[in-house]
Amino acid sequence: MSCVQTIQDYGLRALGVGERLLPRADITLCEQFTLIGSGLIWNVYFGALALLSGFFLATGLALAKNSRYRLLRKPAEWFIFIFRGSPLFIQFFLAYETFVLLPRSGIEINLFFTEITAETRWLTRAWAGALIVLFLNTAAYSAEIFYGALRSVPKGDVEAAEAYGMTGRVKFRRVVWPTMLRLAWPAYTNEAIFLFHATTLVFFSGFPAWQQRGDALYYANYFADKTFNPFIPYPIVAGYFIALTLCIILVFGAINRRLNRHLDPAARPRLRIRPQIIR
Repeated sequence: MSCVQTIQDYGLRALGVGERLLPRADITLCEQFTLIGSGLIWNVYFGALALLSGFFLATGLALAKNSRYRLLRKPAEWFIFIFRGSPLFIQFFLAYETFVLLPRSGIEINLFFTEITAETRWLTRAWAGALIVLFLNTAAYSAEIFYGALRSVPKGDVEAAEAYGMTGRVKFRRVVWPTMLRLAWPAYTNEAIFLFHATTLVFFSGFPAWQQRGDALYYANYFADKTFNPFIPYPIVAGYFIALTLCIILVFGAINRRLNRHLDPAARPRLRIRPQIIR
């Protein structure tokens, strides 16, 4: 089988398109590159959706933590503290056990004397359950980053906006929020990189790969077991994630330049990538 035919057969296998059976004998280098790359689609899915949805939750949490109202501030503080204070792997484990312990037939809710049954088994699958955990985790870390940036917004900028007669909502939209993003973006870029790296933990969590449609590490582990040689599939995974990290740096770098387009080029803050080893 040629490499082109292998790509056609296994390129989208992680999504259920192509050959159903995994190669078992005479495994080629092309098959390993193709299937691991196919599994990377799930890592991008987890990272992109968790990052996008977590961005908006993080903004709300940062505002709530900065609020003078205790009813808003305390829940946000505890949410951020719990998810930043506990390991991500433990969060995966607890979430999976919680979803499994939910009634298999669903949750029964009595609403105006009408019984409603909500199906919950889909939460035990990686595409939903693992995504929820990553979404909540990155929202907590990003919220702390945004909160620090929110506290660092220059008072002169806020006073100038008030002098122009801007209302609270307009002041936040046109002055506070853009400044907060500009200050937080370098640290937020590192959080985005770590989030995509953290998607590999889905393989070690309790969430199963449905019909062998796993992520990149799932296929790397499969090839390592079949060939008894871990020094080929795992470096391939590392290479894919290095390429993914470079793409994230390019995209976030372009956004950073956009956020700081009003500054002199020499005064613009540069992204300093500092990957976290242990969260």
